[in-house]
Amino acid sequence: MNNTVDRRHRFSLAVVFVAATTLCASVSGEERGDRDDDRGDRLNESQVKRGFEIVPAGVTLNLVGKNRALVGLGSYIVNTTGCNDCHTHTAYAPGGDPFQAQPEMINAAQYLAGGRTFPPSPFVSANITPNYAGRPAGFTLSEFLKVLRTGHDPKDPPGVLLQVMPWPVFGKKTDQDLTAIYEYLRAIPSLPNNPNPGPQP
Repeated sequence: MNNTVDRRHRFSLAVVFVAATTLCASVSGEERGDRDDDRGDRLNESQVKRGFEIVPAGVTLNLVGKNRALVGLGSYIVNTTGCNDCHTHTAYAPGGDPFQAQPEMINAAQYLAGGRTFPPSPFVSANITPNYAGRPAGFTLSEFLKVLRTGHDPKDPPGVLLQVMPWPVFGKKTDQDLTAIYEYLRAIPSLPNNPNPGPQP
């Protein structure tokens, strides 16, 4: 009888110990900020949602075969970091220039089709819409990641680096961020190179 009571007592102590250890680990985890992961997930969800809200009017996304969450995150990154300023010429549709106190209206007809020149340099922004094979600027994902990490376009001779394009900044982004940008660019309409290149007015 005493043996049974003793075993039950030890079992109860073990249960209390495990519960206390779990509670302490949980509390210390909260103190360490482990819950930041949860906040990060919510932040990503809010970025995805916001990304879909800010797709320019007149730009229809093709989500067939795409990762919807990555497309939304990619839109958030592309449309909040100034990609349009260089890769769309002109950036705003007539009457839609916010710098002229007009309600913003992105130039959807030339959205990310390149064509902005940077005088007096010879550089012209690239068309980063998907090509006939659905590849943004003609790049595979691995090529796209490499270009944004190294600044070298595989179509250029060895040692030549992209100028004007802020690849050193984009290269600091996570693989997930860059993959999201790529997925968004895969989803936008394919457009021919801008037929009227020139400087931004």
